Amino acid sequence: MIKEEIRFENSTVMEGMTSISSLLAARAAGINDREITEIRYDRAKKSKKARELAFLSKKCAELNIKLVETTAEEIDRLSVGNTHGGIIAICGKRTLPLPSAENLPQNGFLCLLEGIEDPYNFGYAVRSLFAAGCDAILLGERNWMSAAGVVARASAGASEALPVFSGNIEDSIKIAKSVGYRVVCAGIRDAVSHIDADLKKPLLLVVGGEKRGISSAVSALSDVTVRIDYGREFRGSLSTASAATVLGFEILRQNRN
Repeated sequence: MIKEEIRFENSTVMEGMTSISSLLAARAAGINDREITEIRYDRAKKSKKARELAFLSKKCAELNIKLVETTAEEIDRLSVGNTHGGIIAICGKRTLPLPSAENLPQNGFLCLLEGIEDPYNFGYAVRSLFAAGCDAILLGERNWMSAAGVVARASAGASEALPVFSGNIEDSIKIAKSVGYRVVCAGIRDAVSHIDADLKKPLLLVVGGEKRGISSAVSALSDVTVRIDYGREFRGSLSTASAATVLGFEILRQNRN
């Protein structure tokens, strides 16, 4: 199996300081229970990475995590990407709780991502949503969080820093609606321009993958469908990450006060 194909396999190796720092901060905040078995670094980069390693040494001592010297070849063998900077964390699984009326944020901005077929696109979408102030991500039972290392790298650590809930999609939407969330689906048919739509919180934004889009069962639970108007005639769809970015920052704009 070539390295690029490994992204479709289970991957819980966090690559690089951005992903590892986000995970450590999320653990400290009680957002993320992912176990870190050990952190490994390239001994050839010990001087160049002195500041980062001093930080990791302190955190590892506090959290009883092994900090291990190794070779560049070993780190490259364990990682998927090439931007790890010589530092990786060997991790376990993360608990993704079912959403409930008790654990969903009050008056928040939630996003449900449905039918995304690539972990990088998923990660890029989560990165934008985090930057736009999204409070939590809702996912179906089958999702890309199994490729956590790849997703964390693509999202600049945001996937580890955000609360993430996983469960039956229709049930999750109904729970959100039961505690006052309006459901806004990204789409075309019978849609309102995202600029004209009311996107005030509490709001659950649903964004689908480019190929499959949003299922009819989910659309039926929507309170409104919003479209992103283009600047010229164009029959193509935006990537999920691009659509999430545009809509996420319009939600931020409308709720900025």
